[in-house]
Amino acid sequence: MKEGVTVLEDEVSPKAPSPRDALDIQSRAESLQQELQEVTRNCTSFTADLTRLIEYQGLLGALSSFLTPLTCSSPSPEPSEGIRMSSVYGIIATARIPSFELLLWRCCCGFSFLHHEELPQTFVASQTEKPVKRSVFMISYWGERIGEKVQKICQGFHGRILQCPESLTEREKLLSQLESQVSEIKTVLTQTEQYRHQLLIQAGSVVWGWLVQAKKAKAAYHALSLCRSDLPNVIVGEAWLPVSALPCIDEALFEATEFLQERATYSHLNSQFENPPSLLRTNKFTYAFQNIINAYGVASYLELNPAPFTIVTFPFLFAVMFGDFGHGLLMVAFALALLYAGKSESVRHSTNEILSMIYGGRYVLLLMGLFSIYTGLIYNECFSRPVMIFSSSWNVSAMSMSDDDIRHNSYLTLDPVFPGVFNGPYPFGIDPIWNMAKNKLNFLNSYKMKMSILIGIPHMGFGLFLSLLNHMHFSHWRDILCVVLPQLLFLSSLFGYLCLIVIFKWVYWLPINSKNAPSLLLDYIHLFMFQGGRKLYGTQEQTEKSLAALGYICIPWLLFSKPIVMYISHRRKEQRSLMSLQAEDSPLLTGCNDDSEKIDFDFADEFMLQAIHTIEFCLGCISNTASYLRLWALSLAHAELSEVLWSMILSNGLGATGVKAPFILLPFFCAFSCLTVVILLVMEGLSAFLHALRLHWVEFQNKFYHGDGQLFSPFSFKLLLNSREQTTDT
Repeated sequence: MKEGVTVLEDEVSPKAPSPRDALDIQSRAESLQQELQEVTRNCTSFTADLTRLIEYQGLLGALSSFLTPLTCSSPSPEPSEGIRMSSVYGIIATARIPSFELLLWRCCCGFSFLHHEELPQTFVASQTEKPVKRSVFMISYWGERIGEKVQKICQGFHGRILQCPESLTEREKLLSQLESQVSEIKTVLTQTEQYRHQLLIQAGSVVWGWLVQAKKAKAAYHALSLCRSDLPNVIVGEAWLPVSALPCIDEALFEATEFLQERATYSHLNSQFENPPSLLRTNKFTYAFQNIINAYGVASYLELNPAPFTIVTFPFLFAVMFGDFGHGLLMVAFALALLYAGKSESVRHSTNEILSMIYGGRYVLLLMGLFSIYTGLIYNECFSRPVMIFSSSWNVSAMSMSDDDIRHNSYLTLDPVFPGVFNGPYPFGIDPIWNMAKNKLNFLNSYKMKMSILIGIPHMGFGLFLSLLNHMHFSHWRDILCVVLPQLLFLSSLFGYLCLIVIFKWVYWLPINSKNAPSLLLDYIHLFMFQGGRKLYGTQEQTEKSLAALGYICIPWLLFSKPIVMYISHRRKEQRSLMSLQAEDSPLLTGCNDDSEKIDFDFADEFMLQAIHTIEFCLGCISNTASYLRLWALSLAHAELSEVLWSMILSNGLGATGVKAPFILLPFFCAFSCLTVVILLVMEGLSAFLHALRLHWVEFQNKFYHGDGQLFSPFSFKLLLNSREQTTDT
C-alpha cells in the first residue's frame, strides 16, 4: 500500500455474512473510515502549518543577508527625492525564480530589486504531492504604483507574502517563538501520524475479510434476484449443474438445513428441449488453448471439443512455418522466463492487458518454441545456417575429379549415378550440403510444398473423422450415411490418393533413377480427366479411374441422399399420423391431434441447403488443400529473411580480422540481434501464429465443429475471489 501498510490475507476465506453481520460490517467500516478521514485531515492541517512556520523561519534567517545597503546592488535609475523605499518579503517555488525576476524587471522598469535565497529543506506540494524546492525573496521598490505591481506579480506566481520586522531584536524574538511553535507542532504531528498508522494497521487486518464477505454477499444477492417466489417464504430457482457436482449439492443442502433449521431440496427437470451450457474444464496449461477454440465458438453441449488435439497440432503447424533451431531456442527461453516470472504476484495479477495476455499464453509459446526447435532440426537451419550434426551423405571425391578441377570450378555436379557419390538418406533432417547447392531453392520448394500437402490433407481427414464421432455420439445415423460417409470417400479417393502417390514417388524413385520419374502434376490432372499418363506403377490407370469414379459418385450421393431420406421419413410420419387420426372417434380429439402432429417440412428448402453444403464442401476441399500451401510459403519466407539478415549484416562483422575485429563485430551483432527479435521473432512469429489460427478455424474445425454453444459459468465463491487465476477447476 501507499502508506507501507500490508493488507493481511487469511488462509481460510471467511463465510458469506448474514444480513445482520453485513450491517455490522457496514457500521464498523463507516466508523473506521470517518476516524481515518478525521485523522488524515488533522495530519494535513498540521503539515501545512509546519511548512508555513519552517518557511517563515527560513525567511527570517535569510533576512540579515538581504538587509544590506542598496548601494551594493546593481545600478538603477535614481529615485525622485522624497520617495521612500519599501520592501516585500515572501516565499516562492525555486523553479519560478528566473521568470519571476524577469517579469519584475520589465514591469517595474528597473525600480525594484529582487534578493532571493533557496531554502535547504525540501517541501511536498499539497496538490501534486511531489517534492519541490522553495526560495525566500525580498523585493525593494520605490512608489505605491510599483508596489501594487509587485503585489500582483507575486500573486500571479503563487508567491506567499509574509510580514517581517526590520528590527534585529524583533526578528530574534520572533525566531525564538517560531522555534517553540515548530517543536510543538512536530510533536503533535508525530503523535497524530503514529495514531493514523495504528488505524491503518487495524484496517489492513480486517479489510481483506470485509472485502471477501462483501463480494460473497453481492454474488449471493445477485443469484437470489434470479430466483422467483411462487409461495410465501419459498424461493425457487433453476440452474444447471454438472452431474459430478450432485454429491456436493446434497452435502451443501444438508448443512444448510441443519444450520438454518429450514428445509431445502431440489429436483431434476426435463431438459431435452433446452440447450445446456458446456462445462470445459481447463488448467493453467490447457487454458490458453481452450481460449483459442472459444474465440471461434464455444462447443455445444456434448459436442466434441477440439482443444485436446489443438494442443499438439497448433504449435506443430506454427513450427512448420517458423522452423529454425535458433529462433525456437529464443522462444523457449522467453517462455521459460515467463514461467519464472510467474512466481511474482505482480506478474500473475498484472492489470496490463498486453502483459496479462502474453503471460496467459506462456505454455503456448513454450510448445511453439519446442516444436520450432524440432522442425528447425528437420530443416537443418539455425539462424539460416546448417548444422553439421552428421557427416554429409554426398561425397565429392567419388566423382574422380582432380584438385585442379575442384579448385577452378565454381559449381560441381554431383551425379548420384556414380557409385559412392550418394551414400543414402541423411540420418536426420536435410543434408547440410544442400545449403551450398545452386539448386537449393528448387529442392526446398519441392520438398516443403509436398510436405504441406501431406500435412494438410490428413489434417482435414481427421476433422471428418471427428465429425463421424460427433454424429455417432448423438446417433445421427442419417447424417453419417448421407453426409459424413460420402465426404470421407470424396476426400480420400481424390485427395488422399495424392498423398499416397507423393510418398510412393519418394520411396520408389530413388536419386539414381530420379531423372525418369514422371510428373505428379500431370498424372493428377489425368486422374480427373480419365486419361492415362506415364505410369508410376502397373495398375495405375485402372486404380485412378476407379477412384475418380468413386469421387464423382460421392457428389450426387452427398447432394440428393439426405433431402430424399428426409422426405421419405416425413411422408411416413404423415401416414402414421393420418392412420392414428382415422382411428379416433372424437372429433375434438381428432382436431387436437391434428395440430400436435403437424410437422413443417419443405423439400425445396432442404434440397437448397444441401446443395449449398455440397458445393461448399467440394470446392472447399480444393481451396482448403491450397490453403495448406501457406505452410510452404511462410516457411520459405522465414528461411529467406533469416538468410538476408545473416548475409547482409552479421557476415560483414564476422569477416573482420585483426585487433579491431571485436569492435567491428559488436555493432553488427547488435543490429543483427535487434532485427532478429523484431522481424523474425515478433513479426514473423505473429504472422505464423495467425496463419496457424486460420488453418485450425477454417480448414480443420469447419469439418466437424459448430461452436454455437454457451460456456458454463458456475456460481462459485472460489472463482469470484480468484477471478484473475487462469483456471476453471470448479
